[in-house]
Amino acid sequence: MIKTMRAAVLDAPGPPEALQIRDLPIPKPAPGWVLIEVKAFGLNRSELHTRLGLAQGVTFPRVLGIEATGIVAAAPGGEFAPGQQVAAIMGGMGRTFDGGYAQYTSVPATQVIPFESGLEWATLGAVPEMLQTAHGSLTIGLNVQPGQTLLIRGGTSAVGMATAILAKDRGLTVLSTTRQAQRAPALEAIGVDHVLIDDGDIAEKVRVIVPNGVDAALELVGTPTLPDTLRATCVHGVVCFTGMLSNQWTVPDFYPIDYLPRGVRLTAYGGGAADLPADVLQSFLDAVDVGRLTVPIYRTYTLDEIASAHADMENGNATGKLVVLT
Repeated sequence: MIKTMRAAVLDAPGPPEALQIRDLPIPKPAPGWVLIEVKAFGLNRSELHTRLGLAQGVTFPRVLGIEATGIVAAAPGGEFAPGQQVAAIMGGMGRTFDGGYAQYTSVPATQVIPFESGLEWATLGAVPEMLQTAHGSLTIGLNVQPGQTLLIRGGTSAVGMATAILAKDRGLTVLSTTRQAQRAPALEAIGVDHVLIDDGDIAEKVRVIVPNGVDAALELVGTPTLPDTLRATCVHGVVCFTGMLSNQWTVPDFYPIDYLPRGVRLTAYGGGAADLPADVLQSFLDAVDVGRLTVPIYRTYTLDEIASAHADMENGNATGKLVVLT
């Protein structure tokens, strides 16, 4: 059996080129941990924050990656059978221990989600963290109901597009933003009802379509656009703060009565593996397999192209998910 693997290693915060491909020993899983042969993994803004030195509690050198998709190579505790298709997300992956940017990764069994699918690994690799975030935002964060209106701020991000796909499947009317007009067709193609070109003042545009404001809004850009998103929401409506595409996530001198429009509710969502039950993942993959739902993939890369993939993520070049095949 081979004893080494290829992995993308970050020695310290830096530019995309700081991610270096090296040969490392294949991890040996302890009882309660699972060794996964990684077939594909998606890129996430969280990993960009780590590379830029914005994440807390990270030690270096580190193999990044808060998610991975592949097959079980070993599970000393017997939680999963070798060969089982699995996804792994969150829980310190790529921060407090080495994550998915490698041919193998070892993670706690509690973070591993089994599934069975004949979809290509490029598609499967795009799903776990994106689905967990979109599903959790809609259910835990917003508790959306059929017939409601939903605004997605940051609509051409992977999570934004996945949320629109799930929301349309649940019977919502979806308004979604993009700063670039040429990306509007990509949103229309996944069923978005109203594409809004984001010039910083979306609330006025929203209320032309929905005069009283939307029932629910998902904030994926961050604190710079949050006040405007709140103004686009109706009385007793809910805004869920989930994403930080702007890399800004704090509000200085927060005074709630001045900051929050009267009667508008503000919540937040940040989840983990427990928020993506195996039946939710399996149902989504089955729906994709029969063509009822789609997975918004921008493009795929090889592990050797990890620096290029990170540059595309940092520069906002993608419309949808970036996926690396190992």
